[in-house]
Amino acid sequence: MDCQDILNSTEIYLQKCVAPQAEIIDSDSDALKTAVAGLEDRSLLALRVPQKWGGAEIAPEIFYQYQELTARYSGALSFLQTQHHSATAMLANSDNEMLKSRYLPAIAQKELRLGVGFSHLRRSGHPAVTATLAKDGYLLSGKVPWVTGFGLFQKFIVAAVLPDERAVFGLLPFVNIERENSKITFSDIMQLIAMNSTNTVTATLDHWLLHESEIISVKPVGWISENDSKNILNSVPGTFGCIRAGLDVIAAAAAAKNSPFIAAACQKLEQKLDRLKENFQQSQHSSKAEQLALRAQAIDLAVRCGHAAVAVSSGAANGIVHPAGRVYREALVYTVSGQTKDVMAATLDRLSEF
Repeated sequence: MDCQDILNSTEIYLQKCVAPQAEIIDSDSDALKTAVAGLEDRSLLALRVPQKWGGAEIAPEIFYQYQELTARYSGALSFLQTQHHSATAMLANSDNEMLKSRYLPAIAQKELRLGVGFSHLRRSGHPAVTATLAKDGYLLSGKVPWVTGFGLFQKFIVAAVLPDERAVFGLLPFVNIERENSKITFSDIMQLIAMNSTNTVTATLDHWLLHESEIISVKPVGWISENDSKNILNSVPGTFGCIRAGLDVIAAAAAAKNSPFIAAACQKLEQKLDRLKENFQQSQHSSKAEQLALRAQAIDLAVRCGHAAVAVSSGAANGIVHPAGRVYREALVYTVSGQTKDVMAATLDRLSEF
């Protein structure tokens, strides 16, 4: 498929199969698993796999459109596939050719899905997960506080801090498993107020051997901060999708109630989104401060559109399966996804403006 075919296939699938089930997908992991399988069946989980290994290897601007589409129709589905695509991209950039030859074709052939577990690197203080050199690899111990996709992914990428403060990244099985003197155990599914069906858990590693054959990379000290600075805008397309989802609810309410003032509000909010998208397209050469401001503006607009969707839906919005409530909760997730101190500060600066 060419790029336009990929986007068309995505939108048709989302509109026909995902949108009617969005509220169920938000709360039911089996429904989410079915929705993910639908993406996989259409080869939409190999978009960041290099063509050499059987993937689509689409350009970033096309991937951004794909991300916006999925977030528009289901935040839970969008969040889950984002974890997989992030892991896939990290694997594709590895220098471990044997690892890539084993797993990238498996992703392209719809046999493997990956999660990620390295957001704890952003935390200060004692490392959550440590690695010590061992024969044939590293022994990992500690707790990975957030891993999404238990029962939905087969493996996940973990990061562990070495004694010299570098970080080793590698692939681990995403199942409870015990060997002679080591084990991996996962907590019960966390109860979250948004995207609960994504099955987020905590992983406990007890002297688990990360074999050298499963090592993706060893990153220098401070890698996570540098990576975050380069990727300030990565979550913005998904946030745009959340904004669009709120606008969809508002537009539907305007039509159902034949309300000119709701329609006018929807138009104003849509114009704000259009301006943000224009700025986003020009943002790759912007300063860090400008990129942070743009991300904060997108977060602000997502929350505003979610709130507006609640307002125009009246008391019905408080129903557990109403789309307005779901979109409002999804805006919360986009507010904190990949959050750094800089993103938090920019968000607060934006929200404190009057």
